[in-house]
Amino acid sequence: MTDGESIQPASGRRNEDWWAIGIGLGLVIAALVLARLGLSLRWLAVLPPRWTQFAQITADLTTNWPRYLAQLAFWAVVFGATLRALGYRVVDFLAAFVPLYLVAYAIFVIGQWDKAVVYNLEPPLIALLLGLIIANTTRIPDRFAAGLRGELYVKTGIVLLGATVPLTLIVLAGPVAVGQAAIVSIATFLVIYAVAVKLGLDRRFAATLGVGGAVCGVSAAIAIAGAVGARRENASVTISAVVLWAIVMIFALPLVSRELLLPTGVAGAWIGTSEFADAAGIAAAQAYGGFAGKVAGITGTAEQALQAFTLMKVLGRDVWIGIWAVVLAIVATTRWRDEPGTGAPDVHEIWRRFPKFVIGFLAASAIVSIATAGLSLAAYNKVAVPGFVGPIKDLRTWAFIFCFFSIGLTTRFDQFARTGAKPLAAFSVGVAVNVVLGFVLSVYVFGGYWQHLGQ
Repeated sequence: MTDGESIQPASGRRNEDWWAIGIGLGLVIAALVLARLGLSLRWLAVLPPRWTQFAQITADLTTNWPRYLAQLAFWAVVFGATLRALGYRVVDFLAAFVPLYLVAYAIFVIGQWDKAVVYNLEPPLIALLLGLIIANTTRIPDRFAAGLRGELYVKTGIVLLGATVPLTLIVLAGPVAVGQAAIVSIATFLVIYAVAVKLGLDRRFAATLGVGGAVCGVSAAIAIAGAVGARRENASVTISAVVLWAIVMIFALPLVSRELLLPTGVAGAWIGTSEFADAAGIAAAQAYGGFAGKVAGITGTAEQALQAFTLMKVLGRDVWIGIWAVVLAIVATTRWRDEPGTGAPDVHEIWRRFPKFVIGFLAASAIVSIATAGLSLAAYNKVAVPGFVGPIKDLRTWAFIFCFFSIGLTTRFDQFARTGAKPLAAFSVGVAVNVVLGFVLSVYVFGGYWQHLGQ
């Protein structure tokens, strides 16, 4: 699911999902309770202000340093406790997380500059690029891995993202998102699988590559390799191909979308069908959403880009992990007997492989939707957004920046050397199909729907 991270045991990833759900829903419920009491999480959810002169930043820091310090302490406690429960040393986590937070603050400062959009200095792209430069020019101590948990950060952010995506929008967009995701997922898998087999790769490796490109990168590669009995190195090669193309798409998709002046909802849907990992896609969608209201000709809102991406990728494509795992386990067991395989397929595989944080996303959406059900749009924007939803959105933004910077810091270009020409070629053909098909569906087939998402 997340780019550039080491593979965790399946049980560890599942536990991480539930911890992310606990953190995200805990914040949503706390925000709701405080709002009912006439209070808010706003004090904790501090961000650097928009600025034209750097003196504005120093003035903000002079005034709000206790808030930033409290926020650092809050994140350190909740993430530290989580990673301690998952078996990491808290001292190692803090050694990495404190500088991670400080750099995230600096990234936000750059992104809040009034000229940032002119130079494409969007925080997600800055975080990723800076992390890549550091990771590939210096040696990061192994113990810092405890604090560079991009997968935990992005899952927490996705749960918080649910608070800003109304349940009614999910219900209305569901059929479109699921249908478009199904078309892209099936087509991409079939192309990669067919090309890989044609190039002489065994069918289990081809299946792992295919689902890695069709669904959700790292998690898909691990899940399918286990389901069909592929070699461990097959999953590693697939992950390398996923990471390589996910990084390329983080920069390419927003750039092309900007040149085409796509509406934010349309671009978000295209990114959702064309990216290969949740974290990478969120970075691209958030970067493009930052152009809304700043680049002439780009219509829509920043939230539409994130909402469309989430509906397409998280709710549309990610749920296919379990489906592919079961289907391919059955095929491998019944049809691929001439190759080393796996045991009998398990009907419980769908639940085991299902990305649990999706449940948290839907729960957060339901909580906020129910809590604000009686409000008109004007009242929602005036009452609910400033004190209730707004702080959740800002805390979500912090979690995403932690994720993007962690991705960069854990991605080394030399890891791609082991990918090999044939697997990369097969995967790349699938990338071409994925991007073109996603564009056609997002812009021409369902373009009117995505352009007016939520309106």
